[in-house]
Amino acid sequence: MQIGTVIRKYRKEKNMTQEEMANRLGVTAPAVNKWENGNSCPDITLLGPIARLLDITPDILLSFKEDLTPEEINSFVKELNDRLRIKSYEEVFRWAKKKTEEYPGCGRLLWQIGLVLDGWRLMKGIEDKQEYDAYIRSCYLGALESGEEDVRCGAAEALYAYYIRKEQFDKAEECLEYFSIQNPDRKRKQAQIYGKANRIREAYQAYEELLFSNCQRATMILYGMFQLAMKEQDKKRAEMLMEKQLQLTRLFEMGKYHELSWKLELARGNMEAEKRVKEELLSSVGSICDFQKSPLYEHMEFREIEGDFYEDLKDQLKESFQKEGRKKDGCQAEEPGQDF
Repeated sequence: MQIGTVIRKYRKEKNMTQEEMANRLGVTAPAVNKWENGNSCPDITLLGPIARLLDITPDILLSFKEDLTPEEINSFVKELNDRLRIKSYEEVFRWAKKKTEEYPGCGRLLWQIGLVLDGWRLMKGIEDKQEYDAYIRSCYLGALESGEEDVRCGAAEALYAYYIRKEQFDKAEECLEYFSIQNPDRKRKQAQIYGKANRIREAYQAYEELLFSNCQRATMILYGMFQLAMKEQDKKRAEMLMEKQLQLTRLFEMGKYHELSWKLELARGNMEAEKRVKEELLSSVGSICDFQKSPLYEHMEFREIEGDFYEDLKDQLKESFQKEGRKKDGCQAEEPGQDF
C-alpha cells in the first residue's frame, strides 16, 4: 500500500479536489497529483497536516501493508459473516471499518466488505443510517479504482444496485460507464433506469433493441452449431438445430422470408423440396423487413428501405440459385431464368 493511494482514497471520501487539498497544505496541485500517482512522496513535515486534513491518524496515512491475498480476504469475509450472526450490526460495522482502514487500497477487500454489510442490513431490515450508507458507498467507490477488472465490474454492479435502491437514477447511470458498450447487461440496466425514472418510451426502445440484438446473437450461435453438425455429417442433430432456428424466428416475429431461409437449409439434399422453398423464398422477398411491423419492436427506429432494394435482392437470389444449379449439374450452364 503506497501513501499516495491512502491520500487519494481519503481525499475523495471528503469530496475534496486535488487543488483544494493543495491550497490547504500550501503546495501545488501537481504535487498532490504526483503523491497520488506514486511519482513522489510528501515532505515529512507535511505528514501531520495531511493526516489532520483527511481526518485520519498518521499510522493510517503511513499504512504500508501489502494487499491481502485472496485466501486472507476469504478468511476475513468468513469472519465478518460469522460475527454478523452473533453480534449486533453496529458492533460488527465498527470492526469491519477499522479493518479496511488498515488496507484502504485493497479493492477486493473493500468490494467484499461492502457487499456483506449491504446484504446483511437489507436482509435483516437494519435502519438505513447515513453513516452506514456513506461507508458502504465508499467501499464500492474505492473498489472501482482497483486494477482488477472483475473487482471494478463487481463494484460497479453493486453501486448500480445501491443507487437504484436509493432512486438516485443519475448516479446509477454513471455506473454504466464501467461496463463495456458491448455488454448486453449495460443496455438492460439502462432500460431499467429509464423505466424506474418513468421514461417509458426510452425504456421500451432499450428493451426492444436488446431483444432484437439477442435474437441476432442466438441466430448466429445456432447457425454455427448447425455448421458443426453438418461438418460431422450428423444429419439428425443438424435438423434439430435448424428446427430450433425456425422456432426462434417465429418467436421473435422475424417474418416469413427469414423463416423460409432456414427451411431452405433443412431442405438441402432434397431436390424437390429445395426447389419449392426457393420459389417461395423468391416470392416472399417483400417480407424480409416484416419484423419492423411487429409489436415487439414498435418503439425501435429502423432505416427506411430505399430504391429498388427488393428487386435487387430478388435478382441476387436468382443468380445465386442458378449458380448452385450449375454447380450441381457439373458446371453445365443453364438457360438464364430456367428455374426461377
